[in-house]
Amino acid sequence: MKAMRQNAKRRITNLKALDAIRKTVKNVRKLAEAGNKSDAHKALSAAFAALDKAAKKNIIHKNNASRRKARLAQMVGKLK
Repeated sequence: MKAMRQNAKRRITNLKALDAIRKTVKNVRKLAEAGNKSDAHKALSAAFAALDKAAKKNIIHKNNASRRKARLAQMVGKLK
C-alpha cells in the first residue's frame, strides 16, 4: 500500500516535469519556425533548464536531455 502511495506521488512529479519539457520545447520550435531569433534564444534557455532538471532527477536519461538540447540549439542556430 505504501509503495502504491509513493508511486502515485512520484508519477505526479514526473508528469509535471515532462509537461514542462514539452511546453518549453514546443515554444522554442514555434519561435524558431516563425524566425524570431531573439525570443527563440530566451525560450531555449528555459528549455535547457527544464531538460537539465528532469535529467538531474532521473526523469529522463542524461543522454536524452543532451540530445534534445543539441537538436534545439542546432535549430535555433540556423536562424538568420
